[in-house]
Amino acid sequence: RRKGKEYVLVDTAGLRRKGKVKEKIDTFSMIKAVKSLDRCHVAVVLIDAWEGVSEQDARICGYALEKGRGLVLAINKWDLIKGEDRKRRDLENAIDRQLHFISYAPRVNLSALTGERVIKLFDKIDTVFTEFSTRVTTGPLNRALQETIQRHPPPRIGSGRLKFFYATQTRTRPPTFAIFVNRPDKVHFSYERLLINQFRDTFHLSHTPVKLNFRERTSKDKGRPDS
Repeated sequence: RRKGKEYVLVDTAGLRRKGKVKEKIDTFSMIKAVKSLDRCHVAVVLIDAWEGVSEQDARICGYALEKGRGLVLAINKWDLIKGEDRKRRDLENAIDRQLHFISYAPRVNLSALTGERVIKLFDKIDTVFTEFSTRVTTGPLNRALQETIQRHPPPRIGSGRLKFFYATQTRTRPPTFAIFVNRPDKVHFSYERLLINQFRDTFHLSHTPVKLNFRERTSKDKGRPDS
């Protein structure tokens, strides 16, 4: 318990570097780690600052993204490299490169041995959980959608153009939005990314996964105003 909030910590078996344990044990540890993601709201992935990003680290982050979990990267043993400028830059570049798909995840440089900055980890968890649980009302959501479309018109499809009608939030944890469009199958991932980035900026969702589901407008939706 901290600042009136209760935290339930679910620990997982450590994932060893290749060659240090038998493959069956490593596989079992990975399965347990993945199952733990089903039980959490925010996953904290511990990265060894001295050894860098491992294949297992990247896999766990990928699973967290796939399952739509909040994510914080805890860079442990920071005390070993904070005076090593080159080592520190190499690590930061490696994280940017190897974990680019979860660039929204905040990082905390800490030392479990000395306790340095461990308290900051809880601040980041709080930030992620708040954004992870965000509910956006329909009016502001559709204004953001309309403004994005006006600034960045959707690409043409054949002789026509993608037409976005309206958006609504369907769930939280993570924030998930349904966007009704005339041709859902023709929305390119680059335009989806543009919309996600706009929603992140507008609704302060910088540190949480954001999901969009594109749907075709049905006859019962026709009364809804276009955006």
